[in-house]
Amino acid sequence: MTAADPIAPLRQWLRDWQGCVRAVDFEAGRKMCAPEIVAFGTVAPFVEGIDNVMPAQWHKVWGNIREFTMHDDRARGAIAGDHAWVATTWDSLGVSPDGSTFKRPGRATITFTRRDGRWLAVHTHFTLIPGGPDMARQPSTLEPPRHSRGGSR
Repeated sequence: MTAADPIAPLRQWLRDWQGCVRAVDFEAGRKMCAPEIVAFGTVAPFVEGIDNVMPAQWHKVWGNIREFTMHDDRARGAIAGDHAWVATTWDSLGVSPDGSTFKRPGRATITFTRRDGRWLAVHTHFTLIPGGPDMARQPSTLEPPRHSRGGSR
């Protein structure tokens, strides 16, 4: 942490995470997270424990995306003692079955604890930007809102 950039260690964590995802290096990613992590993801709605997060989220996504980029320069967050949080946006390219790619813009919030001098994620929340291109490919399962004063839909 520096006076010029109080969240410099968190920005470095984001760059390191980007490297893990791009390399599809699950074991390196595991080392960046606390064993008791709780995660919300683009595929897994709620998962507890690193041994569950990896197959429920990472194994389903990391090998199927390209050019994953954390926007560490846009990150906002805070460090208070041995606890921290960061929020930022990210981008990647999804790969369709025919090999074509499509943009997957997203956002993330990560909370950390510092153990033995290392920042470990205890909670990650990665979501796609609402209405992103790949979301449009999925059929909607939501019903239109009901109007309280009659009328038609």
